[in-house]
Amino acid sequence: MPHTIAALLKGLRSPSAGVKYGSAKSLRLLSEQSPARLYPHFDLFFGLFEGDNTILRWGSTRILGNLAAVDREGKLDAAFDRFFTPVLGREMIGAANVIAAAAQIALAKPQFADRISAEILKVERASYRTPECRNVAIGHALQSLDRFFPHVTQPGPVIEFVQRQLTNPRPATRRKAERFLKRWTACSARGPL
Repeated sequence: MPHTIAALLKGLRSPSAGVKYGSAKSLRLLSEQSPARLYPHFDLFFGLFEGDNTILRWGSTRILGNLAAVDREGKLDAAFDRFFTPVLGREMIGAANVIAAAAQIALAKPQFADRISAEILKVERASYRTPECRNVAIGHALQSLDRFFPHVTQPGPVIEFVQRQLTNPRPATRRKAERFLKRWTACSARGPL
């Protein structure tokens, strides 16, 4: 299989869009199933994350989130601030991918759950192309926070953020906020999370 990984990595540099993006998708799927096999290539994926090709950037964001489970060298820890920069960036899809990957990181590294939730909450101040883009990204934030909320030791700011979304103009985002509060207030009523 190492030759397959090598071929997929080589495919990322292909002039053919089909090969390039097909390789990126295969690598993302592999990162979900066997992150340890891709961890030696962490720096390559981080380079793509900071690169100009948006599709490779988005895919590498998800790969990096999956690699958190095997990040024994603390490479994501060292790049924490750089990784979360897109949340306040101008591009909603880039921010949404970081927000989704953040849940993977928080689940793999629960000691960072509070720090990660603070970065995700910045989405409320983001300025994307339209206000609707921000509301979509907030919906992604609600889903991500829901995945690792039990690891958050300072839940107040998260709950306040979710409560503010009960009046979000986007119906899907309001529903996500309602589900979040219903789920987690029911859990907290039964005792500590």
